Amino acid sequence: MCYYFIRSRVSLEWILLIVILAGIIAYTLFTFFYQRKILKTLTEEEFRAGYRKAQLIDVREPNEFDGGHIWGARNIPLTQLRHRYKEIRQDQPVYLYCQNTSRSGRAAQQLKKKGYTELYTLKGGFRTWTGKIKKK
Repeated sequence: MCYYFIRSRVSLEWILLIVILAGIIAYTLFTFFYQRKILKTLTEEEFRAGYRKAQLIDVREPNEFDGGHIWGARNIPLTQLRHRYKEIRQDQPVYLYCQNTSRSGRAAQQLKKKGYTELYTLKGGFRTWTGKIKKK
């Protein structure tokens, strides 16, 4: 009897672990495909061609921004975006970038919920940028 109880408990723990892992994987896949749907990824050439006619937003933290950013970018960190999104106009394209695109994807999700539609990001993020940068 004790053996059966221990064996069934181990099986339940494995089932719970598998369910949790499946949930994490499902959420990650949903987020990935949703971000791809709402956020257009641009090569550096495409990004350069359009960012001067758009709002260029660096969603990295201020210390990262001060260490170097694309010329003309405004710093609205992802951590502050919920409170500062009204600084971004809805009637113009929004070009987002971060260090490697993960934060710009989350920023795009927040902006999409607020009604922004023209959302773009730099493929590979700031770490791949070869153009002019400004350091504070």
